[in-house]
Amino acid sequence: MIDYWLFIPACFAINLAFGPNNLMAVTNGAQSGPIFAMTAATGRLISFSILIAISALGMGVILAASAFVFTAIKIFGAGYLVWIGWQTLKSARKIEASAITAGQTNLRAAFIKEIIVGSSNPKAILVFAAFFPQFVMPEAYFQSYAKLGAIFLVLEYFAIAIYATIGGYAARKAAAKFHWFHTVSGLGMMLFGALLLFTKRPV
Repeated sequence: MIDYWLFIPACFAINLAFGPNNLMAVTNGAQSGPIFAMTAATGRLISFSILIAISALGMGVILAASAFVFTAIKIFGAGYLVWIGWQTLKSARKIEASAITAGQTNLRAAFIKEIIVGSSNPKAILVFAAFFPQFVMPEAYFQSYAKLGAIFLVLEYFAIAIYATIGGYAARKAAAKFHWFHTVSGLGMMLFGALLLFTKRPV
C-alpha cells in the first residue's frame, strides 16, 4: 500500500520549492493576475504529465545514465531560461505602473513558456525517477505510478495558486515599483539558467 502520509507532505515540499516555473507563476501573477498565471501554468502540468509517463517507462534511468542526453537537455534548458530572463529585463524598461492590467501578457506565449521550461529541466524527470519509485508498489507498478503522478499534479496546482496569488498581491501593494519587480524576475530567470548548467548527473 502507498504510504500517503509520507508521500503527500514530502511531495508538497517539492512542489513548493522555488524554481524557474514558480518564479514564472509569480511574475505572471504580478503582471496579469493570479487567474492568468494559473491558466498559463496548465502548460507546466502538461509537461510534467509527460515527464511522469516517460519516467514510469524507464526513461528516467536513461537520463540518469547518459551524460550526453543529460548535458544536451541541461544546456537547452539553461539557454532558454537565460533568454527569457534577458527578454524580461528588456521589457522592464518599458513598463509603467499604469500598464499592470489583466491580459497584458499574451496567454498563449505564457502557456508555451511554461511547457518549455517545465520539460527542459532534467532535474524534473530525475525527481520523478528517483522520488516516485520509493512509494511505488511493484505488484501494481503502473497503477500506483499513475496515482502518485495524479497527486503530484494536484499538489503542483496548489503550489501554482500560492505563487500566483503572491505575485498578484505584490503587484497591488507595490504598483509604482513594478518595473523593479520585473527586473528582479528577469535576473532570477537568468540566475536559474546559470545554476542549471552546474546540475550534476546522478552517479
